[in-house]
Amino acid sequence: MSTSFARIRDLQRALDAGETTAVALTELALSRITDPKGEGAAAFMSVYQDQALAAARASDILRAAGLSRSALEGIPISIKDLFDYKGDVTRGASALLKDAPAAATNATLVDRLQEAGAVIIGRTNMTEFAFSGLGINPHYGTPRAPWDRENGRIPGGSSSGAGVSVADGMAVAAIGTDTGGSIRIPSAFCGITGFKPTADRIPSEGVMPLSHSLDSSGPLALSVECCALVDAVLSGEPEPILTVIEPKQLRFVAPTNYVLNHADDKVKADFAAALAKLRAHGIEIDEIDIPELDELPYINRTGGFVCAEAWFYHQEGIEQHQDQYDPRVASRILRGKNQTAADYIELQQTRQQWIAQMESLLARYDGMLMPTTPLLPPTIAELNDDEDAFFNANGLILRNPAIVNFLNGCALSLPCHAAGTAPVGLMIAAPAYHDAELLNIGHTIESLLNS
Repeated sequence: MSTSFARIRDLQRALDAGETTAVALTELALSRITDPKGEGAAAFMSVYQDQALAAARASDILRAAGLSRSALEGIPISIKDLFDYKGDVTRGASALLKDAPAAATNATLVDRLQEAGAVIIGRTNMTEFAFSGLGINPHYGTPRAPWDRENGRIPGGSSSGAGVSVADGMAVAAIGTDTGGSIRIPSAFCGITGFKPTADRIPSEGVMPLSHSLDSSGPLALSVECCALVDAVLSGEPEPILTVIEPKQLRFVAPTNYVLNHADDKVKADFAAALAKLRAHGIEIDEIDIPELDELPYINRTGGFVCAEAWFYHQEGIEQHQDQYDPRVASRILRGKNQTAADYIELQQTRQQWIAQMESLLARYDGMLMPTTPLLPPTIAELNDDEDAFFNANGLILRNPAIVNFLNGCALSLPCHAAGTAPVGLMIAAPAYHDAELLNIGHTIESLLNS
């Protein structure tokens, strides 16, 4: 049974009132990570016990002096094994890089977190080189999703350890990356909230790339407000004050094609129930076909940006050390080897035309609603044992969130399932640079779904 922390605002009130301390929060997170009955050994690649406790003590001293650097002051946060952390090796959860040199400096966003007073608790496990939506890692193990844990269900990827670290209270929030859904999928499967920002709002210096055309970094947390508070630090923007919008002012589009194909019955039922509840509060939702979505498989038929750009980054590694790669990751990277310059240029031009068409449609709406993934989390065993099941699940689980990366947009995944039942995520998506509006919209929808 997962035991998460309180939300960030509530923790700050408790810290300010002297009801707890940053050291106490950090010690609790560390105890959960090291609990042999928990998922910490599979969820974390490194645990920064000494540094985290030192940072927490410093935070408590500053708070006692009346100083608080941000809403993240004294808050334990995990970072994915793609972000440089000075003195530790950034492995991308690969065997290939286990003996690589330690990072000489922090990723820019790690610096921003530390300057804001966050306590970096450790770095989390992930799909090797972030190249899968499932979260399975044959080198370092796979943390189990909170739901139906005894049967060992996938946590979602690639930010697998990030999602489990928040759901199980090993961190208050986590920083993940999202190239085709890698923040939103583990958020959906772990029953938490994830925010994929517009990519270039968050600095990418010191972040191991997968596909520079699609990569973004962002938070996984317990609420939209928690995500917004973390996002403000990552982006260097002022701390937001979210507002609940009058529901009758909101209008959404929900595609009837593509995003529900091959969906599990429970996903369809929970998604329909969420739409019905939002409509009951006065929100207008147009359920229509969006033909542009059906074009995506053909547009990406040669492997898309992710295979082309992953091959660029991994060509030398694959050619010299393919035996050290997860074979299911290597096979996907190798798809990029056969792409031509003409394929890549056509893809770039087609993407811009597609974005223009989608932005024209979405201009009439406050956002687009769909299930985060069409599937409930399968078991780790069934995907490990069956190659076809692995790749079929991976394609379906990535399908819906990848729409937003191709759009260069922003999106939230919110839990929309009944407590104690299989996890289902509701995704709210918007075009690039609508992040602030989207966070207010998500905050509103969250409050309506919980009412």
